[in-house]
Amino acid sequence: MEKNRNFCIIAHIDHGKSTIADRMMEITGTVEKREMKAQLLDSMELEREKGITIKLTPVTMKWKGYTLNLIDTPGHVDFSYEVSRSLQAVEMAVLVVDATQGIQAQTLANVYLAIEQDLKIIPVINKVDLPAADVPKVAAQIMNLLGCSREEIIEASGKTGLGVDKILDAIVTNNPSSDPLLRAHRYGAQSLQSLPVGREDSSEGLSGHTVTRALIFDSYFDDYRGVVLYVRVFEGEIAKNAEILMMAAGTKGLALEVGILTPKMTAREKLSEGQIGYIVTNLKSTREAKVGDTVTLVSNPAATALPGYKNVLPFVYAGFFPVSNDQYKELKEAIEKLALSDSALRYEPENSPVLGFGLRIGFLGLLHMDIIKERLEREFGLDLIVTNPSTNYEVVMNNGEVVEIKSAADLPDMSEISEIREPWVKGEIILPKSMIGAVLDLINKKRGHQTNVSYIEDRAVIDFEAPMANLLTDFYDQLKSATSGYASFNYELNGYRAEDLVRVDFLVGGHRLDALSIMCHRSEADAIGRETTKKLKEVIPRQNYEVALQAAIGARIIARETIGAYRKDVTVKIHTGDRDRKAKLLEKQKRGKARMKRFGKIDIPSEAFMVMLKRD
Repeated sequence: MEKNRNFCIIAHIDHGKSTIADRMMEITGTVEKREMKAQLLDSMELEREKGITIKLTPVTMKWKGYTLNLIDTPGHVDFSYEVSRSLQAVEMAVLVVDATQGIQAQTLANVYLAIEQDLKIIPVINKVDLPAADVPKVAAQIMNLLGCSREEIIEASGKTGLGVDKILDAIVTNNPSSDPLLRAHRYGAQSLQSLPVGREDSSEGLSGHTVTRALIFDSYFDDYRGVVLYVRVFEGEIAKNAEILMMAAGTKGLALEVGILTPKMTAREKLSEGQIGYIVTNLKSTREAKVGDTVTLVSNPAATALPGYKNVLPFVYAGFFPVSNDQYKELKEAIEKLALSDSALRYEPENSPVLGFGLRIGFLGLLHMDIIKERLEREFGLDLIVTNPSTNYEVVMNNGEVVEIKSAADLPDMSEISEIREPWVKGEIILPKSMIGAVLDLINKKRGHQTNVSYIEDRAVIDFEAPMANLLTDFYDQLKSATSGYASFNYELNGYRAEDLVRVDFLVGGHRLDALSIMCHRSEADAIGRETTKKLKEVIPRQNYEVALQAAIGARIIARETIGAYRKDVTVKIHTGDRDRKAKLLEKQKRGKARMKRFGKIDIPSEAFMVMLKRD
């Protein structure tokens, strides 16, 4: 433990976490120069293409006789659960702040997460080599936020490697694992008195000897090796071929291989106290070894588990349907594979009269949904229709029963409902002082309200509350437009509130499309109905007969657009001016169009289901 240092890098998006991790691996000689490439830890193709970190990645390095275990974390708000998992496995957090942008929304969110876990924070100002860098201003912001001194802040550049050795030295000189308060927090001890002090009088298992307890902070399914666990060993050791027990799941397995990541898998004989590494198991599904579970040995099980993670629940839902129904089985298998390594993904089968069989999938946000959609299309070659994303609602029935619905189509009969509750979020926006007015106006338009405005140097922090559904579609785009791209935004769920909500249905040619139905506030229903029917008119193709597009609340039609029929002049072949003959032909055409209208089937293009994603 004395020679081990466990830390993670936290920051806002694009502030240079992965680049600093690259330089650390280069300086410590973990990766050879010829194998070095930018964002080495971002192994997923999508991560490299979008330039963002999606999955946390651990790596072990050596520096001045010490073993440093680093976890590189994502910066986007949708993946903040990945950050919280990393923080529980380490004692220190390197806080990276961009010298040109200063403190942003996710910087604050991650700092609060680190403080909650009692971590030692090492502040770093990155990108000091850029011409636009304003180090004194950013240093003042960090001192204001953390209450640290100017000497504690390290100036660095992930690109050139400047100051990265100082960060490594700061990690080595700090040893927060000796802090009794942190140890109590980590080990799940009820008080300082019940805390395991050393190896001799450590917490005891059922046989009275020192036990092994390791925390699973990530897991994934390898097609060739089975379930691989990323663990942090808090007590004892896990040797190769040891029989292991997952305390919460109650499943037993074998540690077929144990080792560290450099960042390639490097096998070892055992993982000891304080180390971060991997365990290749003989388990068939990650459900048998959930993230946050405690691993102990079957021969000498621990009496109490380590404090785990709270279960992450999705709050954005969308229907995923294959364009061809033949691909439904492939879609289901693909989602099952992705869910093995993404503990936040939830899914259930869904059947639509228009789109056939599909899945309703739950996500942590729109970026999360976008990433999963792209992975399904790229890695599994699927052609998908995605319905408009919605959030989940709590419906209180007249008999007092509370039912959770994930889409408007599931809403019970209105006569049986006492009230409908929708999720609200608590948000935080950081922006230049001069742009406060435009952003407050935008929050009000989304039925939200500001709760507090505070200031960090020349920037304002707006705290607000708003309904989740109104922030889903294009709030982020509008926020960036209103602030010329200078604002950053962070949010978290803040309970459910009863509101005057209605279900708006859309009818095409008199037939209701459940996949297009949405929940919204009664005051917004008319505007959304008019706007959506106009957009549907542009994407649904014309027919040989007139097609009515309607928006309705129950039996009341609130908006209508009409797609005109194709015109065919049936009298063109008549060269005489015989009125009766012309009238006879036109009447015959009219009857034919009426028959078509009764039996005609309108093909709904996939673009029709995307019109909800972007509202002007």
